[in-house]
Amino acid sequence: MNALRNWQRFLNKSLKQPGYALKVFSKRLASFSSYVFGAGKSSYPEAVTLFLTHRCNLRCKMCGQWGEGGVTKKDTSQHIREELSVVELNSVIDDLAVFRPNITLFGGEPLLYPSVTDLISRIKQKGMHCLMITNGSLLEKAAEEIVASGLDELNLSLDGKGEEHDRIRGLPGLFNQIMAGLQKINYYKEQKNRKIPLINLQCTINRDNYQHLEQLTEVARQVKANSLTFHNLIFLDRSIIQEQEKINQELGCDSLAWEGFIFEPGMDIGLLSRKIAQVKAGTYPFSVDFYPNFSREELLDYYSNKNYRPSGGAARCLSPWMVAYIFPDGQVKPCLNFSYTYGNIKNNKFTELWNDPQAIKFRRQLKQHRLFPVCARCTELYRY
Repeated sequence: MNALRNWQRFLNKSLKQPGYALKVFSKRLASFSSYVFGAGKSSYPEAVTLFLTHRCNLRCKMCGQWGEGGVTKKDTSQHIREELSVVELNSVIDDLAVFRPNITLFGGEPLLYPSVTDLISRIKQKGMHCLMITNGSLLEKAAEEIVASGLDELNLSLDGKGEEHDRIRGLPGLFNQIMAGLQKINYYKEQKNRKIPLINLQCTINRDNYQHLEQLTEVARQVKANSLTFHNLIFLDRSIIQEQEKINQELGCDSLAWEGFIFEPGMDIGLLSRKIAQVKAGTYPFSVDFYPNFSREELLDYYSNKNYRPSGGAARCLSPWMVAYIFPDGQVKPCLNFSYTYGNIKNNKFTELWNDPQAIKFRRQLKQHRLFPVCARCTELYRY
């Protein structure tokens, strides 16, 4: 795959946030050097994602957590309710400030966490870039506090226009709620004379919306979005999970969370390819990206070959050298969908765990394999 096509997203962001882009580039360069020469150790990561909660108020069809085959629905209520306290998260933020990564707030739905805007303010006080990924359902009520907090980027998941979005997300009236929330965000940005948060619309291409992708360009224009990104669908065949289990035995973990992505995409790839070309042919006052940005032949292979493997630069995973994930129970993980953990921030600081023997073991195993079987359609694989 031509990795340069996927760098277009980074270049677009560089034009909007040059200081941020320079910082990201320098951190990625250091992490790549660690990948090549570090023998499993790595320089501090470019980004850390804080999963504030497992809870979510939507049941989006294609979601691996809460969707039709979502694995979180099988968890105990105690596990779903488990969350780090504000005191614990403040301690994590203070520790991360030592190397100032970019912070992503995610969930579940992060706006369900009661003190989320206070956390954003603390992250910004510590000089770190902050992005939040949200379904937008609670945006209207929180809009003023979000803008006041100094949030840099608001990534909002949107699957279609009007009732189409509501059907996919399982909540009538949701689209109108989101539009009202974004209107409030823009209102308070104007009132406070601020350019942030940038509004980034994120659409996951799926069987229920792929025939109408062009409608989202109208929505993006309406809400004065800074960018619109279409994400190719993550899905797996069960045979891939079975292949992964052999490696899991070496690592001493499981990949049960990946089972939420076992389904057929159910799309006419020829029509999808034409829809993508139609959107790309347009001219917009915001950036439009497809991620990964496939050629027509690559798109066909991605969706029709159950044993799909990427070619070129994406044929190896660099993510555990670049990023880390802290979950609501305090576990620090290299990957969203493995049970493998470096340890828990309730017992050790993140800076102590990042190059812990457990972290080194995982990176060495991954580098040996270049990528694991379940990695082939993971979005993180194409990011670096």
